Amino acid sequence: MENNRDKVIIKTSIIGIIANVFLASFKAFVGIVSGSIAVTLDAVNNLSDALSSIITIVGTKLAGKLPNKKHPFGYGRIEYLSAMIVSGIVLYAGITSLVESVKKIIFPVKADYSPVSLVIIVAAIVVKLILGKYVKTQGEKVNSGSLIASGKDASFDAILSTSVLASAVIYLLTGLSLEAYVGALISVIIIKSGIEMMRDTVDEILGERADKETTKKIKDLIKEEPEVRGAYDVVIYNYGPNKNYASVHVEVPDTMTVDKFDDLTRRITRRILKETGIFIACVGVYSYNTGDNEASKLREAIMKIVLSYDWTIQMHGFYVDMESKEIRFDVVLSFSVEPMEALATLNKDLKEAFSEYTFMISPDIDISD
Repeated sequence: MENNRDKVIIKTSIIGIIANVFLASFKAFVGIVSGSIAVTLDAVNNLSDALSSIITIVGTKLAGKLPNKKHPFGYGRIEYLSAMIVSGIVLYAGITSLVESVKKIIFPVKADYSPVSLVIIVAAIVVKLILGKYVKTQGEKVNSGSLIASGKDASFDAILSTSVLASAVIYLLTGLSLEAYVGALISVIIIKSGIEMMRDTVDEILGERADKETTKKIKDLIKEEPEVRGAYDVVIYNYGPNKNYASVHVEVPDTMTVDKFDDLTRRITRRILKETGIFIACVGVYSYNTGDNEASKLREAIMKIVLSYDWTIQMHGFYVDMESKEIRFDVVLSFSVEPMEALATLNKDLKEAFSEYTFMISPDIDISD
């Protein structure tokens, strides 16, 4: 499966390289012959796209290396580093293009288009539209952020080339030269694209909130097991595209034996991997009281106090040890409150209401619930 994904990414990237090199060559020729800065900058943009595809191939190859003792989770995150390099190239191309465009605005040079030049620009627009759709479709098929971004970028390039064509037509019909201004506009758009690509890549490297639909699906699948009353604290760890591990807490009866829980966790791991492609690396346990009416009443009363604050999102993992008079539970806190201050407030309120009990409250952050 992984090998097939890599083959699709590499094949698609090679097609992109070939197409962009040809387009860059033709546009550079048109730009030099006609003296059009906008067409020349469009050619530079195609060259940066080709270079981006080369880096995508290198990144995919390196990311496909097998796990080893030093890197037991593999090299998948290299794809994010290669995406960072690509965004840097795009940003550099945009800045240098903007500098050249500004020079042409200050010291204008009139362009001279021929019918052949216009035909080449039109052909380039058509090729970019087809290439963009193809690359984006392949990227969605194999879940490759790099290919999806390249496909969108190619489609966007077609729009930019259309603006170049429009400025050429306006010049031929009216004699009004908008070349340098169109070139500056293209440069600004390229810079914006580079910044957005870099921002998205940095978000992936830093770690983002797990997709809500994915965490809900994991919880729903786990809660279908007859022994499980609730599933909480789903944390997904990403080690590259399609390489996700996760941990989760499940709430089971206090009468459940270790061998039964072992069987449950293995069933959960197999099913989640089969239906989501995510490997559950750790299953933690919360126990709940069975056959104790007093514990149920305490839970309802304590939950009412805990959830009375706007910075508490959820309470779970509740258990009462009637013999030692100890109550333990987890509380999900919003990012608007300092965890230690929140716990101090909750402990104070609960101790005042239930002085005969001691409380063990564990704070959870708002990751997926």
